[in-house]
Parts: sequence; structure tokens; C-alpha cells
Amino acid sequence: MRLFDTHAHYDSGAFHADRLEVLASMPEQGVELILNPGCDVDSSKTAVELAERFSFVYAAVGVHPSDCGSWNGAARSALRELASHPKVRAIGEIGLDYYWKENPPREFQQEVFHAQMELAEELALPVIVHDREAHRDCLEVVKAHPNVTGVYHCYSGSLEDAKVLVKLGWMLSFTGVVTYKNARKSLAVIDWLPLDRIMIETDSPYLSPEPFRGRRNDSGKVYRVAETIAQVKGLDREEAARITLENGKRFFGIEDGQP
Repeated sequence: MRLFDTHAHYDSGAFHADRLEVLASMPEQGVELILNPGCDVDSSKTAVELAERFSFVYAAVGVHPSDCGSWNGAARSALRELASHPKVRAIGEIGLDYYWKENPPREFQQEVFHAQMELAEELALPVIVHDREAHRDCLEVVKAHPNVTGVYHCYSGSLEDAKVLVKLGWMLSFTGVVTYKNARKSLAVIDWLPLDRIMIETDSPYLSPEPFRGRRNDSGKVYRVAETIAQVKGLDREEAARITLENGKRFFGIEDGQP
């Protein structure tokens, strides 16, 4: 299988002991490309450093809603500078997260989300959106920036919202969650979703698919997501991997032979 893990956090502390070894092993596991998004300025810098070190790794830079409490003009300027790197292909991970009570206030999360959508428009980059228990407000921010397109990573919304996002030109990405027994809603979305709007990811080190649930996730397990999509769509697993690889390359503007 030829695979593209479009969302993995190798900047995470979970990989401190063996980060470089894990990444170096991915091509032999069929993982041709990896996109590492940042969650704050420091992790965005690490994402860029990893992209410089490995030819098959690309980066996104952004401030996650859970980490946006210190957002200011300096953070925006730092992201703008990082985004000038040729291997930075999106602004992300950005969005809204209403799940954790200790997160910054919702209104401030929305303010930071708007600011990063504006930055993406300024730089003509797509965005990677995190939406956790904030579906209505997240969609309102997206609609307020019609010139920005992107991907909802680890999609957890409804089929109705999926139809709105597809109409707006957006992509949806799925993790190992689709292999869980309670994944019926996500599987229904995949069943409806046009093939050219699907991407796959691990969200490593989180959300390991079955039968690896409970262990640290890595890109070598993204094949399980491709297999599940293949089952839902009635495809050969190699075809599902190929389609999602090509979708990811098109979305992030990655051409064959690029460094």
C-alpha cells in the first residue's frame, strides 16, 4: 500500500525517546508522505525542522484552540514567518475545542480561529481544522471566510454538516476512530462522502486503530484507516490507499519528486 498520513504529531513528547528512528522506518512500511501540524509556535518550529530532516515529511503551522491562551501579535508574526518555508503546506492545527473545561474561553478561541483563518487567506494556504464539541460555532467561522478552504481533521460531525462542508469545497479526514465499534456515525459520513474529498490520518500519538487501541499510535498504522474506508466504499484496499494518497497530495500541493 502507498499511504499518506495527513496528520501526525511527531513533535509530541510521546516520541522523545525514538522520534527519528520511528520516522526513518516509515517508507519501508509503505508510508510515502506525512504531514506534521503544529499546535503552538514551538511545536510548529519542530514540525518545520522535521520536514527539513526527512524528505517525505511536510509541515503545517498553527495554534491549537487548547493552546491559544497566549495568542498575540507576536505569535501571528511567528507563524507568518514559519509559513514562508517551502515545506509548510497549511495553517494548522486550528479551530475550536469546547470539550476541555480548562481551555481558554470560547469567545477567545473563536477570536484566535478567525485570526488564523485570516492569515491563511493572506498567505493563500489551506487550513487544518480541529472541531471538538463545537460543531455549530466552528462551521460559522468557516462560513465567515469563504476564500479559505481546508480539511476537518478527525471528522466527528454530522452527515448534514459534512454535506455543507463538501459544498463549500472542504475535505474531511478520518483517523483510527473509524475502526471502533461505536463509529457508526463516521462510517455513514464515509459512505456518502465523494471519494475525492476523503483523506486519512493517524493523529499520532493518539487514537490508535483496532487492534492497536491503547498503544502509542504512529503512521505505520494508518493502513487500518484505509482498509476501513475500502470496506465501506467497496474498494480494494490498495485503491483506497491510492485515492487518499492522491487526495492528500492535491490538497497540500505536493508534486512527485518534490524535496
